[in-house]
Amino acid sequence: MVDPFFDRPILNSPYAYPNRHWELDAQGQPTQKIIESRRRAEFITPIPKSRKQKGKQSTPSAQGALDLYSNEEGEGLSSDDQKYDSITLINAVRDHVDAWRRLPDPADWKVTPETARLLQHWRHYNFTGIRPFFCQIEAVETLIWLSEVAPVLGKKESALLGFIKDANAIANPGTDAEAAGRGSPPSLFRIALKMATGSGKTTVMAMIIAWQTINAVRRPQSKRFTRGFLVVTPGITIRDRLRVLQPADPDSYYESRELVPPDMLQDIKKAKIVITNYHAFMLREKMTLAKGTRSLLQGAGESINTTETEGQMIHRVMPELMNIKNVIVINDEAHHCYREKADDESETLLKGEDKEEANENNEAARVWITGLEMVKRYLGINTVVDLSATPFFLRGSGYAEGTLFHWTVSDFSLMDAIECGIVKLPRVPVSDNIPGEETPKYRNLWEHIGPRMPKKKPGQFRRP
Repeated sequence: MVDPFFDRPILNSPYAYPNRHWELDAQGQPTQKIIESRRRAEFITPIPKSRKQKGKQSTPSAQGALDLYSNEEGEGLSSDDQKYDSITLINAVRDHVDAWRRLPDPADWKVTPETARLLQHWRHYNFTGIRPFFCQIEAVETLIWLSEVAPVLGKKESALLGFIKDANAIANPGTDAEAAGRGSPPSLFRIALKMATGSGKTTVMAMIIAWQTINAVRRPQSKRFTRGFLVVTPGITIRDRLRVLQPADPDSYYESRELVPPDMLQDIKKAKIVITNYHAFMLREKMTLAKGTRSLLQGAGESINTTETEGQMIHRVMPELMNIKNVIVINDEAHHCYREKADDESETLLKGEDKEEANENNEAARVWITGLEMVKRYLGINTVVDLSATPFFLRGSGYAEGTLFHWTVSDFSLMDAIECGIVKLPRVPVSDNIPGEETPKYRNLWEHIGPRMPKKKPGQFRRP
């Protein structure tokens, strides 16, 4: 039986805008029909309610301004009931970025000359080696548009920024005294970029660092840019793989992959980049005291505190950033970083291994996001950029498992990566003991190969 999707799944170039996609039915299976347009982000995104203070909305952005984006039935993106809508934040941002990308004259891009130079380089430079994929450029374009372009445009663009801020205020509330109960901005402002595994998130990190650093060096008075970066990973293996983000590394992506024009390489060397795993945020014991020794030293006085302070942790983990304010944080595999809901009742329904897994997830997430809040208090954080193929809340977080991070602004899914030839088509394993199905030969291997085996006794075999 001919199956075009599985035989020839690739429809688009990895370096150009994806303008075709395979149609999927209600069960997510290919219909074998090709649609002559880009695939829309089709999952459902929960719309958070606006923050309220003393019975009034503290910001109108999530309720009302985003109603400018409406579907065919006239329903807006948000309501008092936190409704779900088929038109998501991702699709709205994507449409704006697409229109902005098509502007031929850099003078109309509303970005700095340095940013315009980098965009032209990534889009049109004749790379001698590995060329950036379209999805990698699009991810950085989305950040640039939200940071440099949207703030100077109109009401619709401001609505998108307001929605992202409201989403962060709900899901990432500040825990410090300044943010508690005063209607102040959330401690962390996060933007999530969803990219399929294998689509090159490390290159995106390097491009973000290049964009920010070059602008910060050449525009030292601007508060929009920084040359300080904290890259946080879930493990040591990933951290070691990201060493190519360091400008001094022999395999640095900025030069080896030509991500930066030659005349800008000197600017990149002024970046301060710390790559660590989230475990480093745990406050350590400065000295180890036996129970008896601790009691003896304490006497009748106050308990002895041998745990390092938040400031000491910051100095231990990121001394290079101590003199830089408002750093940018890049979270790799960011679905492990979230603030669990305080009033979560779903965890009480979990049992056994499910509950143990949820507790482990929540503990890791708590260490990660609490560490970032410490960095915010001591150094200041401009933006947290979340990179993940699955930016979804995990089980036990207090959100429905698989709920997309509300601050996700772009999506290059696994299906997109398959259709662009960036990753291979995965094969889902099928159970080999389904009743009525043909039994695989390897389950009873000897019955099939036994008659063809040599008839000699074991002692008669000789090594050559």
